[in-house]
Amino acid sequence: MSNMIPMVERLPHLPPSDVLHALRTAFTKLAEGSAVQPPQTLMLLPGGGDVIAYQAALDDTYGLKISPYLPRTGRSAVVTAWTLVMSTRTGRPLLLCDAHALTVERTAATSALAVDHLARPEAATLAVIGSGPQAHAHLRYARAVRAFASVRMYAPTLTEAKAPDGVTVAHSAEEAAAGADVVLLCTSAAQPVIDAAALPPGTVVTSISTNAPRAHEIPPAALPAMEVYGDYRPTVTTAAGEMVLAAEADLWSAEQLRGDLPELLTGGCLPPSGARPVLFRSIGLGIEDLAVARLLECP
Repeated sequence: MSNMIPMVERLPHLPPSDVLHALRTAFTKLAEGSAVQPPQTLMLLPGGGDVIAYQAALDDTYGLKISPYLPRTGRSAVVTAWTLVMSTRTGRPLLLCDAHALTVERTAATSALAVDHLARPEAATLAVIGSGPQAHAHLRYARAVRAFASVRMYAPTLTEAKAPDGVTVAHSAEEAAAGADVVLLCTSAAQPVIDAAALPPGTVVTSISTNAPRAHEIPPAALPAMEVYGDYRPTVTTAAGEMVLAAEADLWSAEQLRGDLPELLTGGCLPPSGARPVLFRSIGLGIEDLAVARLLECP
């Protein structure tokens, strides 16, 4: 019996339909109690830096993603991410994957899954704030759940020559978001990039933000004017920067979270009313990493 762990260092092409199906299945099993999703953990390293660990269990597999942040004097910090999949029947590792690209895919697909359940069926105009890998992946997955007739993208350095096919470059985040049915925030900003509460009723805003402490892409004060959903109720309200800040200021509470993805997929929460703009906040979950990594398993 080989002791070698199959390693995937370069993510192959994954059809969006396959990734979305894997996530739908995982979140449905989480709602049914046949999957496990503990909170992520942060361990501080002696001398500086930290490691974030994301765990999950799904069917007969266990997944662990570790993402270390390793500062270096006079140079940029080292940031890596690795996902391990293990069989819970045999206790043997099945797969080790460089998780940088995998994280981009699962994050974008999770946002698109939320858009599929929160946006109006006739949603036709999409705004993407950001132009990096997350923005491009979000665009690809959003197009897999809605046939957007118009797409606008904004980033400070984005030009028409660098824009994806079929995308109009906006001059500001506000211009991109104006009149959009869906607004995808795909930035590394730790401070608000748009005033989400000022958007028309029914507009869906997705936010991923960054791992910086208390990072937020929308103002905490906007939450009371929005219908707020998250990726997973037990973890999102204690980790999302705008939710933590709004709660500390007595502007909003975790009890006001309208629903999460497991509930949306199984009818366990109310859909948007259409009376206010909608926020979907994702912080990233181990079950997302595991669900997508399982698509890479060697036969």
